[in-house]
Amino acid sequence: MQERKSAAFHTLGCKVNSYETEAMKKILEEHGYRILEFEPGADVYIINTCTVTNIADRKSRQMLHKAKKMNPDAVVVAVGCYVQAAGGELLKDEAIDLIVGTNEKSRIYEILEEYFAEREREREKQTSCKRSYFADESCNWAYDEMQMTETLEHTRAFIKIQDGCNQFCSYCIIPYARGRIRSRRLEDLRNEVEQIAKKGYQEIVLTGIHLASYGKDLEEPLTLLDAINTVSAIDGIRRVRLGSLEQGIVTEEFVSALAENKKFCPHFHLSLQSGSAGVLKRMNRKYTPEGYRKRCELLRRYFDLPGITTDVIVGFPGETEEEFQETKTFLHEIAFTEMHIFKYSMRKGTAAAAMKGQIPEEVKTKRSEELIALGDEMAGQFRKQYFDKIAEVLFEEAVELDGIRYFTGHTREYLKVAVASGQDLTNRIGKIRVKNMLNSEILLAELIKIY
Repeated sequence: MQERKSAAFHTLGCKVNSYETEAMKKILEEHGYRILEFEPGADVYIINTCTVTNIADRKSRQMLHKAKKMNPDAVVVAVGCYVQAAGGELLKDEAIDLIVGTNEKSRIYEILEEYFAEREREREKQTSCKRSYFADESCNWAYDEMQMTETLEHTRAFIKIQDGCNQFCSYCIIPYARGRIRSRRLEDLRNEVEQIAKKGYQEIVLTGIHLASYGKDLEEPLTLLDAINTVSAIDGIRRVRLGSLEQGIVTEEFVSALAENKKFCPHFHLSLQSGSAGVLKRMNRKYTPEGYRKRCELLRRYFDLPGITTDVIVGFPGETEEEFQETKTFLHEIAFTEMHIFKYSMRKGTAAAAMKGQIPEEVKTKRSEELIALGDEMAGQFRKQYFDKIAEVLFEEAVELDGIRYFTGHTREYLKVAVASGQDLTNRIGKIRVKNMLNSEILLAELIKIY
């Protein structure tokens, strides 16, 4: 009997990539592969790459080379965004045997079978075998349907429902790496989440590259609300959460519908990037700081202390000290729950790469440090507003601190909470009262009731 082939995976980048990795694992397992840890000994190493920054490119290359060093005879497969952006150039890299673009991941088993067959023929000719599989980005790609049944997390599942982006922000390579928008059918979404619910997952996080555009490309146009309502109606699912959103989707109709959905978690990650109108215009972000502010006010009108988090880029080309201060003031006024701060990274092929006024690295670092400190301050202030409040928590895991056993989880607003308990609370939902801070990031609470 022929020994089963083994495969090991490594994922870089976003939750969409993580979802696709889990789906590829499922595909290979169904065809007899053994899935191993990313360690020496695998027959195939699959690295799901990221290209959102230059650092992501570099980490992708590092992991590809690490895989080849772990087993020089293994097939090293580069898949995903970095691959799509770099194109056939990667085949010149001796560490890489096979490259697979962003819209071919569902065919990973067939692609590997074709590669192994071709490699045998090339060995007979004593020539090397390298192959690439790309979808032409000039074409209208179909949604690459994939499904999974388990995730690395044991309580919540991140489910991809959308791919691609039509926004073309001047700094971003993703529309070129991921293609145009395309959405998943509700029937496929429903089938997958029903299977996930049977495995005991209680929270679903809907993710996509540009989640707000969900449904716009379908013959029968749908909206993100349709996807939310579909998942909310499934037995066993008790929470529905959203990934990153563009602020334009935050309308009175959208927010009022969410407020009526008892399963919806009021945590909104609204990508901002800058609080300066001038910088936003150069970024080709199609809104103003004041427009963004109104969206946040709308959320706070419908929800009591919703979690509002964001992304900010510092050091965008031409960003003056005055524009930076505008951003800093705006962030303080909005009072975010949490902020992710990024230093601008020049991406070849984007409009911003050709802009004048590129900012020195030391200036970017200084501005980044200022905003990180501001973010920490605002996060602490937001958490203090929850002292003595009652909240709902989905418990995820047990941790031991100073000899005390705590169970930690997240509120509906995505605040991390710890409760000391002798009983196993994993994957249970409980009502808690917040007492204080366990540390700078975790709220300490007492358990009132387990559902």
